[in-house]
Amino acid sequence: MHDERTGRTPESDLAELRRRLEAGLVRAGLNKSQLAGLAGLSRGTVQEAFKAGARVPSALTVAALARVLKLSAAEMEDLRRDAAGGVSGDGPGRPIEQWEPHALEVHPAGPAPGGSGSVEQRVLPGYVRREHDRLLAEAVREAAQGGSRMVVLVGESSTGKTRACWEAVQPLAEKGWRLWHPFDPTRAEAALEDLHEVGPRTVVWLNEAQHYLGDRAVGEQVAAAVHALLVEQGRAPVLVLGTLWPEYFTEYTALPVARGEDPHSRVRELLAGRTTSVPDAFDAPALAAAALLAAGGDGLLADALTRARADGRLSQDLAGGPALLERYKNGSPAARALLEAAMDARRLGVGLHLPQAFLTDAAADYLHDSDWDQLTEDWAEKAYAELAEQVHGKRAPLRRVAPRPRRRPPGPYTPADAPPPRRGPVFRLADYLEQHGGAIRRGSCPPASFWDAAYTHLAQPDELGNLARAAEDRHRLQWAHHLYQHAADHGDTNALVRLAGMRERAGSGQGAETLLQRAADHGDTRALVRLVGMRELEGDRQGAETLAQRAADHGDTSALVDLAGMRKLEGDREGAEVLLQRAVDHGDTYALVDLAGVRELGGDRQGAETFAQCAADHGGTRALVDLAGMRELEGDRRGAEALAQRAADHGDTRALVRLAGMRKLEGDREGAEVLLQRAVDHGGTGALVDLAGMRERAGDREGAEALAQRAADHGDTRALVDLAGMRELEGDRQGAETFAQRAADHGDTRALVRLAGMRELEGDREGAEVLLQRAVDHGNTYALVRLAGMRERAGDREGAEALAQRAADHGDTSALIRLAGIRERAGDREGAEALAQRAADHGDTSAVIDLAGMRELEGDRQGTEALAQRAADHGDTSALVYLAGLRERAGDWEGAETLQRAADHGGVLPPVGREMVERLWPYGLDPDGTPTRPWSVLAKEVSQAVSSPQPAP
Repeated sequence: MHDERTGRTPESDLAELRRRLEAGLVRAGLNKSQLAGLAGLSRGTVQEAFKAGARVPSALTVAALARVLKLSAAEMEDLRRDAAGGVSGDGPGRPIEQWEPHALEVHPAGPAPGGSGSVEQRVLPGYVRREHDRLLAEAVREAAQGGSRMVVLVGESSTGKTRACWEAVQPLAEKGWRLWHPFDPTRAEAALEDLHEVGPRTVVWLNEAQHYLGDRAVGEQVAAAVHALLVEQGRAPVLVLGTLWPEYFTEYTALPVARGEDPHSRVRELLAGRTTSVPDAFDAPALAAAALLAAGGDGLLADALTRARADGRLSQDLAGGPALLERYKNGSPAARALLEAAMDARRLGVGLHLPQAFLTDAAADYLHDSDWDQLTEDWAEKAYAELAEQVHGKRAPLRRVAPRPRRRPPGPYTPADAPPPRRGPVFRLADYLEQHGGAIRRGSCPPASFWDAAYTHLAQPDELGNLARAAEDRHRLQWAHHLYQHAADHGDTNALVRLAGMRERAGSGQGAETLLQRAADHGDTRALVRLVGMRELEGDRQGAETLAQRAADHGDTSALVDLAGMRKLEGDREGAEVLLQRAVDHGDTYALVDLAGVRELGGDRQGAETFAQCAADHGGTRALVDLAGMRELEGDRRGAEALAQRAADHGDTRALVRLAGMRKLEGDREGAEVLLQRAVDHGGTGALVDLAGMRERAGDREGAEALAQRAADHGDTRALVDLAGMRELEGDRQGAETFAQRAADHGDTRALVRLAGMRELEGDREGAEVLLQRAVDHGNTYALVRLAGMRERAGDREGAEALAQRAADHGDTSALIRLAGIRERAGDREGAEALAQRAADHGDTSAVIDLAGMRELEGDRQGTEALAQRAADHGDTSALVYLAGLRERAGDWEGAETLQRAADHGGVLPPVGREMVERLWPYGLDPDGTPTRPWSVLAKEVSQAVSSPQPAP
């Protein structure tokens, strides 16, 4: 901005800033390398501060240089701020330039040379940009141009996600943007409270986004608030950046099962199209770039490359992950016991902050008897001190933390009956060890001391409920019952619902209903929905409707919709319609679709159309699509087209494409093409594929090619693949290969593989191999699998194995599995086992399991069990469970129990075999895997939500 009074501009202020720096450097008699060392900055940062045409240096950089060069810090900061064009002060957060990256949870890698390691002297290693940085930069550029954007980086722990976000926002610092990192009193509460205050030109920093979006109480509300921020034009531009581990991404984006709960619907919608992956390791070009920075004087990178060059895990090394792992592996028995108790607590659902009293008591049974006997009275104090020692990367394996106290009175998001804060010291497990523990202890059941300590020391209902579910999933029923009861004592109504399920499975329907009623009385709509189903099955239709209405009044209309479905099946269309209308009255737009269907079946076509249009106006076009199909089947072609067009006007071209298919089947090719063209005109690129096929079959090869290319240009290569197959069948091998290659150039190698199969069937093995090799060159590992099969069939076993191994090295073990089956059927059992073992070594045990099944059919029980055990040793117990079922059906109960016991590694029981487990051990298993002695879940009723905890079992 030009200052009319002084004539100054940001460019002239920046030039003056650099002139003063140059003059100060001359006066001090230093070179830039010496200046960097004294200022605690990297050489690159100093070079950029002096370089003409480079960006405006940060406030921290200017302050550090002014200190060493004895320049006025205030004057230099005024020049720097004016050069940056000024900073807005609206909304939460502060200017990006005022943030220190480690305060935003960028992993520290080490202190400045000769520094003390304080926050002010920490430096970051040089940064290497990778593919995810390009995508981040695009989002930043679009935000700078006025659009609101959100990007969430998904990657494993310590892979550089947070650092990537920090580097990405630096261009916005020059433009005066702010950055807001909500975290007090909790991340989710802070975000929910102030998201509506965020103003334009703000970066919202959601590092470790699971603490915001996954919060059980308000996560969905946070997601909704973020979505509102992104779509409100008056608050644009904003940039929302987040990081997430893959397991949380998988959890939040998983589609709900039919009629099941959908706890992350808003989070799933928010994340759709807004995530990008961060790889675990640096690839060769990235490692080369890091080596150049190291050669240029970056000591941190040079040091890390001595350890991480081989596997490329440079970020993890810099963050201290490997050193943490060594501390775990080589720690004292007591320290290892505490770490494993903490690992189990985190993976089974206990919060970040682990009470010391819980960990100390939980650790007891993780110790071997000989180690337990050698403990001194101060063993715990020594173990905690050992684990508090930091490793490279400034991370301790288990560190004491001080949770921030709540500083506001109870309000909408701080209910008066919220669980009390933890008492006594609390500790946090290092992220790297938490993730490592989740992997290596996935199949382990914690010992009895863990469950007893949880029951004794934990009071957060969410955590108790999580542990109770973990116990139930592992068939540790007695502990599950007591932990659910304890959670219910602390106000968790979901625990009452789960307890009701246990009562119902134990044959006490009345006890289950009592518990569900208690949960319903506390506002739990899931309990109401369950009660609705029970009432309906008992024939109490009035009672079912009353409860369904209660659930709807509390915001859950699913019971009304389910009841409507039952009534419709019974022929009670009028009753179904009444229930659906009540669901609509409570805001359930999906019920409009069902209402449209009910009206159509009842002959009320106008009413059906009205409801379908209403559903479309609320974003649901399915009813229009369904009605179009019904009208077409009734012979009302004009009505069908009108409805399909209305759906297309709302962005859904499926009805037009379906009608085109019907017309084509009737022989009306011209009518089909008209409809497909209308679908294309409304953005339905998939219709181009159908049009191309129709033109090809009509002899219009040129028109077909043009349409296929248009589809490919829009990312849909199916038409090219289809045309390749058609040309091959017509004998036009050259044309077929041309289309297959064009599809491959667009990233789709299916046509090359299909043509190879056709050539092989024609006896042209050489031509088939050429096509498959071209597919391999385009990155298709399945083509390696096909090549391996061809070599095997040609008798080249060695060549087949080499190709299969190449495929496995690229993550596709199917060739090894196929070859194992071929060898087994040919009588080469030893060769089959060797190939199956190689597949298992790559993480795929299916070949071992297949061989076990073959041996079982041959009557080789010993060989079968040996193979099943090998699969179990690789973490897959399904073969043992399957064999146990076979033994049980054969009347060999003792053999079945032996195999089922072998399958119990303490992990979550697979769905297959769960019924048998319940038959074998109806009272559950103890933590060590031995059958629990008879006990009765009916002997005690769950206490009231405020009653005292029950004694431990």
